[in-house]
Amino acid sequence: MNILALSPHTDDAELGAGASLARFVGEGHMVVVAAFGTGDDNGASNAEHAAAMETLGVADWHLFDQFPARYYPDHRQEILDCLEVLRDEVQPDLVFCPSLHDTHQDHATVAMEAVRVFKCCASILAYEAVRNHVSEPFQPTHFVRLEERHIQAKMGALACYVSQTRRAHWPAMMDSIQNQAQVHGMRIQAQYAEAFEGVRWVI
Repeated sequence: MNILALSPHTDDAELGAGASLARFVGEGHMVVVAAFGTGDDNGASNAEHAAAMETLGVADWHLFDQFPARYYPDHRQEILDCLEVLRDEVQPDLVFCPSLHDTHQDHATVAMEAVRVFKCCASILAYEAVRNHVSEPFQPTHFVRLEERHIQAKMGALACYVSQTRRAHWPAMMDSIQNQAQVHGMRIQAQYAEAFEGVRWVI
């Protein structure tokens, strides 16, 4: 299976689907991660992102790093163009992207353009960004069973983003990862899981 994870900013895909990506890499699937920027002035460095990808075992990753944070809606067409290139190169069976209910403008833009590009050719699962869901709650319909090693890989990847530790929410978010995975796991009688909204499922 060819898997493509879309990350509006470096660290988003790791936060939303990092443990699942680690599992799929370990199972021998082709996993590609594409990030569209490093965020604002406090954003992660390319080196941090490279280290995070190595920790997850992802050898094929792209960092476009050309779209200014919080202005993705102004670059919708360019982002769509990048997604079309990825579609043709990766030919994914499964795409991870942000939730369509994500209130961050950059996340929402990537999500909407991803649905446009991949709706006819791949399954699409949307991941949660806890801080960005306000009026529309995250409503998971699909779950990926995980083991302790997958959670540790996710936490190890996120630990590579040393630049993010100065953000007020980062320590609490890191502390919650294992508990959140346990809660999702409880829903499907597994030790751990990551949860996703099903946007499109092709069998």
